[in-house]
Amino acid sequence: MNTCDRYVTMPIRSDKLTVTMKVHKVVHQLQTDYQELTILDTEVFGRALLLDGHIQLTEFDERAYHECLVQIPLLSLIEPRSALIIGGGDGGVLREIARHGSIERIDMVEIDAGVIDACREHLPFLNAGAFDDPRLNLTIGDAFSYVMAATGAYDLIVVDATDRYEDETGALSENLFSKAFYADLLRLLTDGGFVVSQADNNVICPEMTQAALSEFAAVYPRSGFYQGLVPSFGGYSGFIWGAKSGEPSRAFDAARARELGLVHLSEGVLALAFDPPRFGRSG
Repeated sequence: MNTCDRYVTMPIRSDKLTVTMKVHKVVHQLQTDYQELTILDTEVFGRALLLDGHIQLTEFDERAYHECLVQIPLLSLIEPRSALIIGGGDGGVLREIARHGSIERIDMVEIDAGVIDACREHLPFLNAGAFDDPRLNLTIGDAFSYVMAATGAYDLIVVDATDRYEDETGALSENLFSKAFYADLLRLLTDGGFVVSQADNNVICPEMTQAALSEFAAVYPRSGFYQGLVPSFGGYSGFIWGAKSGEPSRAFDAARARELGLVHLSEGVLALAFDPPRFGRSG
C-alpha cells in the first residue's frame, strides 16, 4: 500500500490496474501474527478494511459482496440447518447466515484472531452482534487442518478467504485453493448443499476466476459461476459454487428478502449475477 498525503493506492490487478482513494483517517493499523491489517475512513467508500494492502471490504458496498456470496446459494435451499464458514473473520458472512432462523449450527474457522478483534471493535456493523449468536462455534486455527478432521455435514459451506493475487506468491490462504481442500469440503457437504467461494474480479482478472472455476469443476459433480457488482473491488466480484446435485436458484423471492432484511439483493441483481456482461475488442 502506497500513501501520499491523504491518499491510498490499492492494487486491483497487481500493478496493472490500481485504485486511489482519498483517506480522512487511519482508524486502526497493526501487524497481526499473519498479516498487516489497516482500517481507514475514506471519502467515497466510508470505512474500509485492507489486509497486506489489498482491499477486503468497505462500508459502502460490503452488503453487495456479502449478500451475493451468501444469500444467492442459501436462499436456494429449503430449511437449511447447518453452515461452515472458512475465513470471514470480519463477520459479514456470519451475519448473513445468522439471518436464517432455520440454521441450527454455524461452525466457523478463522486463522487470524486479530482480524476478528479489530473488526468487532472498529467495524461492528459487519457482524451486527452475530459473534454472540449461540448457534456459532468459532475455532481459531488453520482451516486446511480443520476440514481434514471434520466429520459434520453442512448445507452451506462458504469460503471467504483472501484472494490469490496475481504476481504474488505465499498467500496466507494458498492451501485453501487446492483439490485436496475442495475434496474435503465435498465430503462435508449434504446431498443438496452448496460450497461457495469468492473468485476474484471476473472482468479485470478473468484468468484467476477461470482457474478457480476449473478447480471446482474437477472436484464437484456440479459447479458454476456467478457475479456481483462491488465497486471497491474494481467493479465486479466473481463467485464460484460447487454441489453434489442441483444448482442455485435464479428465482427471486422478494417477500423472503424483505423478511431477512436484505438491502442489496434484488430481482435485477440476481438476473445480472447469472448473465455477466461481455467486454472485449470487436472484429
